[in-house]
Amino acid sequence: MKRSAYSAMLVLVLLSPVLRVAPDSTEQNGASQNWTNYVRIGAYGLRSDNVDQIVRSAQEDSVSGIEVDNDIPGRYESFVNPEEKLKAIRAVAEKAHAVGNHAFVYIAGTECITANADKTSHTLAKEHPDWLQRKITGEPAIFGGGTAFWIAKGDEDVWVTPYAPAWRKTYMERVRQIAATGIDGIYVDIPYWMTHFDGWEDTWASFDDYTVAAFQKQTGLNAKKDLKLGEFSDPSFRKWVEFRIQTFTDFMQEIDQSAKSVNPAIKTIPEIYPGIEEESVRVGADVYSLYAVVDAVAHEYEFGAGDHMASSRTPLDWFSYQVGMHSFRAFAEGRATWILNYSWDGDRKVDRRESMMNLAVSEIMAGANFWDAPGHSMAGSNDLPTRRKIFSWIKANEKTFYSPRTPITPIGVYFSPQTRNFFAKEFVASYRGILILLMQKHLEFQIVTPRTLAGFQGGALILPDVRLISDRENSLLHKYVARNNALVITGVNATGIGNAANVIRLDKCPGKDYSAALQKDFDATTPDREHEFLASLRSEAAVHVIASPLLATSITQVNGTPHVFFANFAGLRGGVNPVQTPQTDVQVTIVGATKRGGFFLPFLGDEQKLDGIVSAGGVTYHLPAIEKGAVFWYEP
Repeated sequence: MKRSAYSAMLVLVLLSPVLRVAPDSTEQNGASQNWTNYVRIGAYGLRSDNVDQIVRSAQEDSVSGIEVDNDIPGRYESFVNPEEKLKAIRAVAEKAHAVGNHAFVYIAGTECITANADKTSHTLAKEHPDWLQRKITGEPAIFGGGTAFWIAKGDEDVWVTPYAPAWRKTYMERVRQIAATGIDGIYVDIPYWMTHFDGWEDTWASFDDYTVAAFQKQTGLNAKKDLKLGEFSDPSFRKWVEFRIQTFTDFMQEIDQSAKSVNPAIKTIPEIYPGIEEESVRVGADVYSLYAVVDAVAHEYEFGAGDHMASSRTPLDWFSYQVGMHSFRAFAEGRATWILNYSWDGDRKVDRRESMMNLAVSEIMAGANFWDAPGHSMAGSNDLPTRRKIFSWIKANEKTFYSPRTPITPIGVYFSPQTRNFFAKEFVASYRGILILLMQKHLEFQIVTPRTLAGFQGGALILPDVRLISDRENSLLHKYVARNNALVITGVNATGIGNAANVIRLDKCPGKDYSAALQKDFDATTPDREHEFLASLRSEAAVHVIASPLLATSITQVNGTPHVFFANFAGLRGGVNPVQTPQTDVQVTIVGATKRGGFFLPFLGDEQKLDGIVSAGGVTYHLPAIEKGAVFWYEP
């Protein structure tokens, strides 16, 4: 959603007629991965005289994945006449490919701006008013300068319905033209229903004629008359919610298919700011659904109140963001997760470099790709030397952080999209609380979804106040219980599964209880308050970790060996202190191991070999002090 300062700085660049494509990382990093899994993103202002400088700077700064803002469909002038911008895209792609780098181009989703609209009759709204999204009262989604910081005085900003057939036909043609330039990726910014500007939050738009007709064709319902807007208990409104989400999943899938029909290697990457919370239902862009139809998702992840800067986050904020990022990695099923969050925006009390490093360590340890940007822009850096240091370290250790992570002996936590869609407040509190509890208790967890339920192999699965279950899900859960696995049902029981020794029902949800306690007094709340719930999980962990609950842990397998990823949030105080309290006396035991083979990699440091203590239970390692974060792994 945030625009860079160079949005309009796009000019003609001379071209070479030869189309060169950057090597795909699939051959280098495994059959299931490609360059998007390993990006270290930098964004640059593109001019006719600085293409070589951009690519050279990217190479010097260990940037692998050059973003250029050259929005064709999101600017009405180039939506109509795209030729100059297409040439610029081709030029930067060729220069990047010549040095083995990759480049991707920013385009808008359903937003379109006409510059100086107050001085011309040729604007989208004036020429195509039927394309606009609308409130149920008929008010069109037209906005002027000052509505958002990227809309200049005199400009016209509109939001288009994806059901406008003429607009969609031209849009997909522009996508195919962009793909034909040889660019490596198309980055689609916020393909949303307009529900996030002031006065539009509760509209559940759009009620334009095209969208209303499409909904009626699919359901037989009149969206203007047959819905109780905002009433999640209303079956007709639920159909509207599902229709709105499916609309943008289908839209992104068509973008992907249109681009690949011309350039099979191109990647599609939507940028989305809602995550696992209710906001995704409201704007209609649900990352769980989108991951199945695109190559990666770039998350400008925000939820709740506050400015969302790393410099202002509390430890509870940090843990909550960890839940979101681990969820995205589960939804992705091997695809890449890019995080465009922000570290610092002029806070004089907090060092920007420390804030950058805190943001980086939190994302890298969760397996997400770090994108540094200043303030709320996309381009540049709060501190280029710090970014260069972080990127160089990531590059040197990319196989550790971005090779596929697979479970060992996990406890499953179920993400139910249907429950989140209609009972977001209740479900997210339960889901988030349980995951933070497991993270702080240093237990291996795996987020399980309807797409991955059939393949889940862990011995315990938690349903965190899951209220809606499809027939397929229910059948799989019955089979899971029949294999003598433990099913822990908190809150509402929607499964219909009868009494059994391995079915644990907890009417009082420990996730909600733990969430409430953390919010009331984070410092005084520890996982031990939920000891009965933890005991019910019957965990048979392959890796035991003893550490402070202020360390967030992720236990997993990378390249066939156990790994523990640590992110340290001890001592952090939002707006006051960005420097962690080092964590000492951390122990990791590899259960059943008989040979020493431990390694330790501190954040921004060098790999160290550790000598473990062999006992009847396995091999135990006493780790060096963990400052911002670290990785431990075992290789016999």
